[in-house]
Amino acid sequence: MTSDSRFVASALQPDTKPDMTKHTQLATLKFTFLSLLLTVLCSISFAQDIPADPAAISAGESLFNANCKTCHRVHQKLIGPALADVYNRAPSIDWIKSFIKNSAGLIASGDAYAVNLYNEYNKTQMTAFSGLKDEQIMQILAYVQAETIKGPPVAAAPVAAAGGSGDAGSGIPSSYLNAIVAGLVLILVLLVVILGFLVSALKRFLDQKDLSAEDKELVHSPITSNSILKSAGFSFIVIFFVVALGFKALINGLFSIGVQQGYAPKQPIAFSHQIHAGQYEIQCQYCHTGVTKGKSATIPSVNVCMNCHNQIKEGALYGTAELSKIQAAYDNNTPIQWVRIHNLPDLAYFNHAQHVNVGGIECQTCHGPIQEMEVVRQHSLLTMGWCIDCHRKTDVNSKGNAYYDKLVELHNKSSKSAMKVEDIGGLECAKCHY
Repeated sequence: MTSDSRFVASALQPDTKPDMTKHTQLATLKFTFLSLLLTVLCSISFAQDIPADPAAISAGESLFNANCKTCHRVHQKLIGPALADVYNRAPSIDWIKSFIKNSAGLIASGDAYAVNLYNEYNKTQMTAFSGLKDEQIMQILAYVQAETIKGPPVAAAPVAAAGGSGDAGSGIPSSYLNAIVAGLVLILVLLVVILGFLVSALKRFLDQKDLSAEDKELVHSPITSNSILKSAGFSFIVIFFVVALGFKALINGLFSIGVQQGYAPKQPIAFSHQIHAGQYEIQCQYCHTGVTKGKSATIPSVNVCMNCHNQIKEGALYGTAELSKIQAAYDNNTPIQWVRIHNLPDLAYFNHAQHVNVGGIECQTCHGPIQEMEVVRQHSLLTMGWCIDCHRKTDVNSKGNAYYDKLVELHNKSSKSAMKVEDIGGLECAKCHY
């Protein structure tokens, strides 16, 4: 039995090894094929992960403007690289998500692509957006992809204004206004001439009548400047106009107390909103961070300025003279003494977050075309009457806010007009005078 067992084992051994080798080779081939197939499928899925529906693109545009636009453009380098076709340039979409959420961690890990990007842009540290969800990042990529496909914007050719001499932004050309004024002057001259003819005709008519010597003297008495100045009627007119103009000046002076419309003080650093908010389209909320959080919009600290000016060493308008003041304040750890422009009396309460977050009010509604101002000035009156007028005219932004559903329902039953701010207590004294 023992010898037979050994014989069988020795007889089968040479035939078993080739079968095992074949199985191993087949398993290796299957594993390699599956790996290649998985890689291809992953690469295809990366390209298909980016949504293309209008809702995602629209949401991505809002997210891009709120989080990315300060440092990035799609077709133009700014503080960071242009983002056109970034989903194909980067190692993968997962890499993009990791970089957006924690670029510092990716660079510290020694990732070659992240390190090269960091060095290429002068070691500028990108802000970590750890609060962004993967879905939101994909929506941003959807917007970037749509803009990449659309291509860079083409500048529109300037259109010559008709007439060529009209004032910019005026509804009526200045030539028309001049013609209207000239026509009014001509009409006044014609009225004076007609009145002269009527007086002359009336005198000739009276001369044909049998008048007494006193009446004839009155009819033909010359009208001189001396007689006009000594008349009681002229004295009354002069006194009336002087009193009226004085009273009007007094009322205007009283109403202008505390009103600083047009106030544009000189600042310690010549900061241009036209360049930052206009040319580079930096969002107001990037610098004025408190506008969505509380009562005050807040003035940006020096380190907010240095987020960009660590890399931007020369100004487009002021050269390095003004930028050196920012650098000096940063190096010496001293705040910039900005001069406040918009002032409300202590007895009035105003909350930026209430108007911006809930009301959806744009900054330009109160502050005017801030993106066009080289020197910031107070655009609006900011008086009590101005605020009340706004509350009477402004519709309540109730869309998507369940808090207002019942109020809107009750209002629509009693009125056909849209619900205004005054309808929800916007004119109550305690709303602003607490």
